[in-house]
Amino acid sequence: MNDTYRIRAGRRTLEVHRPDKVLFAEDGGLTKADIAEYYRRIARYMVPEVKGRPLMLERHPEGIGAQPHFMQKDTPDHYPEWVHTAEVAKEGGTVRHTLCDDAATLVFLADQACVTLHRWLSTTAHLDQPDRLVFDLDPPGHDFEAVRHAARLTKELLDELKLPAMLMTTGSKGLHVTVPLDGRTGFDDCRAFAREAAEVLAARDPGRLTTAVRKDARGDRLYLDVQRNAYAQTAVAPWSVRAREGAPVAVPLTWDHLEDPGLTARSWSLRDVDAIVELAGSEPWSGLGRGRSLPAARQRLDRLR
Repeated sequence: MNDTYRIRAGRRTLEVHRPDKVLFAEDGGLTKADIAEYYRRIARYMVPEVKGRPLMLERHPEGIGAQPHFMQKDTPDHYPEWVHTAEVAKEGGTVRHTLCDDAATLVFLADQACVTLHRWLSTTAHLDQPDRLVFDLDPPGHDFEAVRHAARLTKELLDELKLPAMLMTTGSKGLHVTVPLDGRTGFDDCRAFAREAAEVLAARDPGRLTTAVRKDARGDRLYLDVQRNAYAQTAVAPWSVRAREGAPVAVPLTWDHLEDPGLTARSWSLRDVDAIVELAGSEPWSGLGRGRSLPAARQRLDRLR
């Protein structure tokens, strides 16, 4: 087994330690080097999606399904000084979150066996004012047709509210529909808006959609999850590998992709690096323009309700 593997990322050359360490044993032995190389190649497209945002890092030093594995919020002291951090208030103190502002940091985090990056919906410039709003379409099982149906209805509602919508596979079970905002509204108001929009959606199709937080109240209906729209909550970052069987990747899509009958939440994986980089290069989220004002959309939502 090689002790180190060198990767050039941006203006830095980094060493990946234990590059042959298998992180996905059940998927043909995907290694830490595979993760690092993927993040090097996707950095051009992924870094803009996470830059300036506090991160929660999902680390698996001994591989998926092995111990230890943990969610890391606080940045360890041994991280190099060129890795940016942000001191963020929490109840009773602060947390020094890691930021990923360049390709080198993304590769460095892969060396730390960080498989998945989960990002805040706000940036360090305005921590209390998100510039992203997320609807997590979470099916009770693996019925992706229910997810597809919910995504269409969500897009229709957002069109009525004159809000742009970005579609992404989660690499888990469902899809995220994300709205870019202008960052001028606080988390409480954003979450209230998302909850009320979800209630409108559920009222339009109560047999298939629900906003019930309790699982035993959902039955076989798809849950419209808006809980991530709160201070210090996170959502999986675009282009992240997921710590799931098959090494799936959370991939941004165009709305045309939704009509592909073969689409699932795990359509792309670490086995499809070339295809993922090609898709990223097509800029599936281009053309959306600036983030929108939530107060204007709320007035439209109030009229619908």
